[in-house]
Amino acid sequence: MNAEQRVKIAIQKKGRLNEPSRRFLASFGLKFLCGSEKELVTECTNKPVSIFNVRDNDIPNFVSRGDVDWGIVGLDVVRESKAQVNVSKRLGFCKCALVIAVPADSGITAVQRLQGKRIATSYPNVLRAFLKKKGITAKIVVVEGSVELAPYLKAADAVCDITQTGKTLREFNLVPIQTVLKSEAVLIESPNKSRTKTGFLKLCVR
Repeated sequence: MNAEQRVKIAIQKKGRLNEPSRRFLASFGLKFLCGSEKELVTECTNKPVSIFNVRDNDIPNFVSRGDVDWGIVGLDVVRESKAQVNVSKRLGFCKCALVIAVPADSGITAVQRLQGKRIATSYPNVLRAFLKKKGITAKIVVVEGSVELAPYLKAADAVCDITQTGKTLREFNLVPIQTVLKSEAVLIESPNKSRTKTGFLKLCVR
């Protein structure tokens, strides 16, 4: 079977979604050869399925352009990307929340009090939409990693970041005051139409 006839699925190359995504696919009886973390393509040995191991931020765009048929990625990443994709199924694993948190000694207890303040985040698109909906004007400080450091460095008055247990927030003496988005792993679908793709969807949503 040639590459065009195989179902192409993009998953996170490394990180918290990688292993759960593989277990999800294996639950349908799909079998894969174990490769190294550097392996970009993994072929299924018993079904016409190819797994592409990529950066999670790239998955929504690969799917929306039809480069791959399916993607498994966090809902937070989908919303931030603004990619035009269909969320076919919420998968129920890797649950987390995008929250706004402030220093415990800030005296800020509601998001309305962030008017005119600086908020550090790796999710500027999601945060901007949220602030607009709430009628709050604040400066968004884009940070690619270690967002919790921003208030400590006096670079921001608050943060908007993903949390699962709240441990990192507590380590930096930050207190959540608002949930912006509840996230989990989702299965997203490309606009491509094919018999093999339809068959895979029926398998997933059974």
